[in-house]
Amino acid sequence: MMNKINELEQYCLKKEEWMNGYIKSFYSKDKNVQEGILIKEEHTRKVTAIAYSLAVHLQMNEHDALLARIIGLFHDIGRFKQFSIYKTFNDAQSENHALLGLKILKEQRLLGELTETDQTLIEFAVKNHNAKQVEPTEDRRYLFFARLIRDADKLDIFRVLQPYLTTDDVEPCSKTFIGQFKNGGQCDYNMIRTQNDRKLVRLLWIYDVNFSWTLDKIVSQGYVAEIVKSLPQTEDMKKGFALLKKYIMHKLQYEDKPFCYRDEKTQ
Repeated sequence: MMNKINELEQYCLKKEEWMNGYIKSFYSKDKNVQEGILIKEEHTRKVTAIAYSLAVHLQMNEHDALLARIIGLFHDIGRFKQFSIYKTFNDAQSENHALLGLKILKEQRLLGELTETDQTLIEFAVKNHNAKQVEPTEDRRYLFFARLIRDADKLDIFRVLQPYLTTDDVEPCSKTFIGQFKNGGQCDYNMIRTQNDRKLVRLLWIYDVNFSWTLDKIVSQGYVAEIVKSLPQTEDMKKGFALLKKYIMHKLQYEDKPFCYRDEKTQ
């Protein structure tokens, strides 16, 4: 058991070193490209740490906590090639960065040292980390890891986007988005039309946060309050704000349940 854990930890360290070199291969003299690559480099580092911390919070065993760390490391591996080619992080204007990431994982044979069970789990989590909804699966373990990386990703994206939060946008939110906001639903990112739509989408992410641990950090770091303050204070929006506040207060009352969907064959 201990040898397997040590081997997996060594794998993590080796792939983190590989990832550092891989990311640096996309460094550019083009100021805009370099800025984008550096943003995603820091994001990758932080999500890797967040995923591991969340796994520890959920009382995962060391094997599964290390898998969470690996998923965090590789979740956005497709972003670097995406930005170097298309000069955008917008999947709709380029290609799905999660699917691109899966191609890179395969091309670079990055998962070959792992068991087939761990490989398929990592691939599922990477594939679904940015989806509107996690694809249906009867494997509770797959689902748990997908939820974990989605939370880790969202938590740091709030940080990444914070410097770009504008407060003087004139165009209102789209009616469709306002309607979904009042009902606590998710929106189709392809329907974003205004800057206020983009900000509202960030609030709607709250309804897709899976763990109280994550939500507590998002709220305590002031991300929700700042976005609410930046949006139009219409009656419809106030109804959405009230619903969101009620949802947050309710979710934060409950402690996260420890991870208990272990596959004993991997232990």
